[in-house]
Amino acid sequence: MSIFNKIIELSNQIASSILKHEKPKELLDSDLFTDSDKKYILEHLTDEKLIKRAALLKQIDKKEAWSEIESKIEVPVRKLSIWKYSAAAAIVIMASTIYFSKDQWSHKEQIKVVATKSVINPGTDKAILVLASGEEVALGKGSSYNATGVHSNGTEIIYGNTNSNKESTVYNYLTIPRGGQFFIKLADGTKVWLNSDSKLKFPVNFVDGAPRQVELVYGEAYFDVSPSTEHKGSHFNVLTSNQNIEVLGTEFNVRAYQDTPIIYTTLVEGKVNLSGSFQTTILKPGQQSVLDNHNIRVASVDVFNEVSWKEGIFSFQEMPLKEIMKVLERWYDIKIIFKNKAIENNTFNGILDKNQKIEEILNIISNTNKIPYEINQKTVIFK
Repeated sequence: MSIFNKIIELSNQIASSILKHEKPKELLDSDLFTDSDKKYILEHLTDEKLIKRAALLKQIDKKEAWSEIESKIEVPVRKLSIWKYSAAAAIVIMASTIYFSKDQWSHKEQIKVVATKSVINPGTDKAILVLASGEEVALGKGSSYNATGVHSNGTEIIYGNTNSNKESTVYNYLTIPRGGQFFIKLADGTKVWLNSDSKLKFPVNFVDGAPRQVELVYGEAYFDVSPSTEHKGSHFNVLTSNQNIEVLGTEFNVRAYQDTPIIYTTLVEGKVNLSGSFQTTILKPGQQSVLDNHNIRVASVDVFNEVSWKEGIFSFQEMPLKEIMKVLERWYDIKIIFKNKAIENNTFNGILDKNQKIEEILNIISNTNKIPYEINQKTVIFK
């Protein structure tokens, strides 16, 4: 189980304990956080909004909340240095969110749900592979695909680097529909997680010594790039419509959807050079570039918030409802309408499981923001 899925599990346990007025005991020793880390996290739990949230939770003591976290965490985590503060805070925030929403569920007049035969399900592993010949192969749960140098078990597709000395390069496309996600391992060993409504163009094989290049045609992808030292020094490049990302061996996230001209690049580990019709920019771990047309700016961000989608989590921090709904539209393959445009910019904080029913997520958002909604077939309407 990944650390992020573990966080969700722990959050639910903590929230349940809070609701039952229980105090988890039997603290476990953990090397997940140092004493200085705990001090840092506790200091951040004094944020004004968290204090207000804690008041709604019958004034939960911060040290007790941390003890509850510490008593549950028992998983060693790889590369947690960037994420651990956000991860721990997420547990308390989510526990607070769950409690707050449940406390508000008694106000049923706020929510109106239209009964419908249409079932809205969370997204699943599915994709369309387009071969160089133009042939399309549907990939998904319960299906398999095998060809020379490539195979898929329905949840991922793996390429082997056969015929790597060929001078010509043959490309395939992997398209992820709305309501889908998929993992691909490229022929050079690079790992790519693709989010809903995304499309990747990639070579079937890489030519020894030549630059390794793929194109994120649109959508969102997380890259764990095989280092150039394993490929005779050849660099790895990710192209988007207005940007080239040059990497030497690193992990980063790119978000470049069709419904917005803005491209977000978030560096988790390593180093990347960004170039295009703007001044070449270098990112450091924990930084995000925002490219809006030809203007680029760089800032430090909460990496967990940016990449948690690949671990099955929605992490929303002070995010406007209109942006949250774009995420939900892609994952649940639904349409969301705001009748009252004034509420589009209302913000929401929450750490939520992507496998939750859409009604559960909408109830939390609706009750927290006191905004009624209704579901009609596969359309959600906020009043």
